[in-house]
Amino acid sequence: MPSIVESARWAAAQRGRESARSDRLFFDPLAAALAGEDGFAALQLSEKYNPQHVDTANYISIRIRFFDDTALKCSNNRIRQFGLPAAGMDARAYRLPWPDGTMFYELDHSVLFAMKEDILGRQGFHSTFRQTIRTDLKHNWARLVVDTGFASDKRSMWIVEGLFYYLEEADVHHVLAQASSLGCTRERDGDGLRKSECSYQPGEAMEERRMGWRFGTDDPAALFAQHGWEAEVKHPEEEGAKYDSQRFPRHGGGATSFFVVARKR
Repeated sequence: MPSIVESARWAAAQRGRESARSDRLFFDPLAAALAGEDGFAALQLSEKYNPQHVDTANYISIRIRFFDDTALKCSNNRIRQFGLPAAGMDARAYRLPWPDGTMFYELDHSVLFAMKEDILGRQGFHSTFRQTIRTDLKHNWARLVVDTGFASDKRSMWIVEGLFYYLEEADVHHVLAQASSLGCTRERDGDGLRKSECSYQPGEAMEERRMGWRFGTDDPAALFAQHGWEAEVKHPEEEGAKYDSQRFPRHGGGATSFFVVARKR
């Protein structure tokens, strides 16, 4: 199985695990189906080699909830266009309450969408509010998004979640440049970024499957500023404590990762 698909199904398995908890931060009824046996097998294998797998799972759950909340705030502010580069097996389009007129523009590889759309179809989910753009993010994909109906003169939110640390630095800048070319002055963007010197590998299994970390930054605000974005930096530990201080206590020390919410200038 290509690593891009396995990574997406591994992430869906993480969402499935969280959804099964009594103290869950979110509920994703499609996660188990989108993960499949392969996704849960990849999750179990990565946990075998990652002594910090509980911290990894907690971080991902906090990240998902944080960007769920951020997206809903944008929706309440009458934003109706949502872009998801490297959408993977994300099911936000189905599991959150969106107003009529909301449209999702999901970008990912053809092999992934072939599997995802088949799974969604077998689960009885068909929609007219999702556009799937089958492309490699290293290519110039902004024009493809416009061709599917995206209105660049209207406000939008771009959710870039769990992507940048898989990319080379040049490709990170390319994704930001493409998203920037689609935005009007009120566009917003979110991502989770790990600091370069603090990035840990989740284990040999992930490296063998070509899913290791490649990029990190100590100054995410400066990264976004290069592309015309004014960024607000959040710390996952602090956001987690807001949701459940007992489950996610603050440990103190320097931040090892960031959430970024940025607005196009």
